[in-house]
Amino acid sequence: FGLDMTRRMTTSHLNGHVAGEGGGEGRGGDEELRGGQQHREMAVDCPGELGSRTLPLRRSAQLERIRQHQEDLRRRKEEEGRQLDLNASLRLRKLSQHPHIGIDNPTFLQDSHTPLQPVLSSQHTPALLELEELLLSLKQVRGCLADQQSQNDIELVLTLLHKSDFQSALKIHNAVAASMHRPSPPYPHTEQALQLAMEVRSLLQQCQNKEGLELHSLLSEIHVQSLLQAHDSIAEKEMEPEPLPTQGETLTQWGGETVKIIRIEKAKDIPLGATVRNEMESVVISRIVRGGAAEKSGLLSEGDEILEINGVEIRGKDVNQVFDILADMHGLLTFVLIPSTHTRPPPVKENVVHVKAHFDYDPSDDPYVPCRELGLSFQKGDILHIISQSDPNWWQAYRDGDEDNQPLAGLVPGKSFQQQREAMKQTIEEDKEPEKSGKLWCAKKNKRKRKKLLYNAHRNDDVDNEEILTYEEMALYHQPANRKRPIALIGPTGCGQAELRQRLLNNQPDRFAGAVPHTTRSRREGEQSGRDYHFVSRQTFEAEQTAGKLIESGEFEKNLYGTSTDSVRQVINTGKICVLCLHTQALKVLRSSDLKPYIIFIAPPSQERLRALLAKDNKNPKPEELRDIIERAREMEQSCGHLFDAIIVNTDQDKAFNELLRLINKLDTEPQWVPCSWLR
Repeated sequence: FGLDMTRRMTTSHLNGHVAGEGGGEGRGGDEELRGGQQHREMAVDCPGELGSRTLPLRRSAQLERIRQHQEDLRRRKEEEGRQLDLNASLRLRKLSQHPHIGIDNPTFLQDSHTPLQPVLSSQHTPALLELEELLLSLKQVRGCLADQQSQNDIELVLTLLHKSDFQSALKIHNAVAASMHRPSPPYPHTEQALQLAMEVRSLLQQCQNKEGLELHSLLSEIHVQSLLQAHDSIAEKEMEPEPLPTQGETLTQWGGETVKIIRIEKAKDIPLGATVRNEMESVVISRIVRGGAAEKSGLLSEGDEILEINGVEIRGKDVNQVFDILADMHGLLTFVLIPSTHTRPPPVKENVVHVKAHFDYDPSDDPYVPCRELGLSFQKGDILHIISQSDPNWWQAYRDGDEDNQPLAGLVPGKSFQQQREAMKQTIEEDKEPEKSGKLWCAKKNKRKRKKLLYNAHRNDDVDNEEILTYEEMALYHQPANRKRPIALIGPTGCGQAELRQRLLNNQPDRFAGAVPHTTRSRREGEQSGRDYHFVSRQTFEAEQTAGKLIESGEFEKNLYGTSTDSVRQVINTGKICVLCLHTQALKVLRSSDLKPYIIFIAPPSQERLRALLAKDNKNPKPEELRDIIERAREMEQSCGHLFDAIIVNTDQDKAFNELLRLINKLDTEPQWVPCSWLR
């Protein structure tokens, strides 16, 4: 049972950050992110922490007054029930028929010695219709009606009353009505009549007198025993104890104030899923968590003040005491509440939103989370199912795969709230840190000629410099059999992604293929356009580059090279799987296309294992080169890890190849999470 609570203090926070009683300094921009909350929360009543400790029953004076008021109402109703019914006295019945008042009413003069004859009211005994009464009434009515039509109608009814079929139906009606209103059978004395009869029968075996022998013979009859057995079956059900009060809600008035008494059935292994906070002496519900007994019952509302739970007074207690009280409670919980004064909006069924996390989150390190115990930790790349966004700052969610194991939803930062506090954090860090010289990427010179990468500045900026990463909405997608998703292998040079790609192309050429690159150089002898390269003019190449059709491009010896989305699409149209080795900067163009790539990061193992891996290719890197590979892999994962669909640590080429095949085969058999934007 999660509790929105203050730990003996009113706290100020960035939507939950504790500042302490005197911590009013240094708030600054934090005020913008508080989200209207002024108290921290705490989770209690969690599965595994529930016990069976018996709590002392203490009743508050307020609840005792409420119960006394209810008892007075019950007694008053009983007194009213004892008053004489008008039909219980002939005098009163006649008085009601003649509304004269006082001793001048002559009705009483003829009833001075008439004994009281109790008459059952019509709600207990139905009026049995007698044929003679009907005939007499019709004759009286006929004398009061002068028109011929009425006389004809009455004659028709009289004819009906004299028919034998109608008279038989009237007798059946009276018999059924009398039977339906007979008193209910008496309460049984025992549900063991057959057992007692058998005991008596056993005692009568030695009896010699006539009555005993007759009784013994009677109790030995099978139909008598069957009758007693039927009696016991019915008596057992009749003698079952009254069921306990079921889950529900009762409203009552006390002192001009509406008090709500609700009952919620809570299993031992299911949290209640409500949160409370202290407001002076009051304990107020401030959050209903999805998946708990409170949310499923729909009886608790945010803003309700809790007076008592199961007879234990709550008002005046701090949240730590409430934790101790509620930690051991399960079964039928009875709450006495003062309903919230705020208008309760009609319940709205929220659609579940599936998102991919683009950042790591640990609630134990978050000073802003309103309820650390309810915080849901996740890692970059995890799929979260957002089931409630009623609090825009703190969503309620499940991690993918945890829905069955975790009954209670967890709290995760809302998208806008996460963006705001990350932007604030960056601003504070920029103000604190002195200006540093920019880091020179790829500054090492290499004696070998290298391709100079040319990227469209408008489309291929580094992902980590563009925006604050939070969540990306996802949906399940199953690739069609005739349109395979391209496989993009990402990783620093030396991690083996090129070798893995070539092994796929060599081992299964009917299944895998590479995209034919574009180039501006002249065709050499033996080369074929469309097989080795797409030979294009420099003007055409630059036009496709400007149009964003090139996934990646570079310059080598004054000639341009690049891989276009059209080349990848040509491979897909043949029914094969296109396998690419790309730089991380190429991912943005690839993901913004309609190709729906499956991106696999090939990560290096430990430094010693990486040395052994490269030694198999007759390479002998220096220690600083190994450290550089591992550092570049870490930077890639940090800046683009949220874009990876899978990660393979290449500790062994054979194991890595088998894992790569397993992931590719899974695309045919299982749906995968992809950005919703790909399916629109």
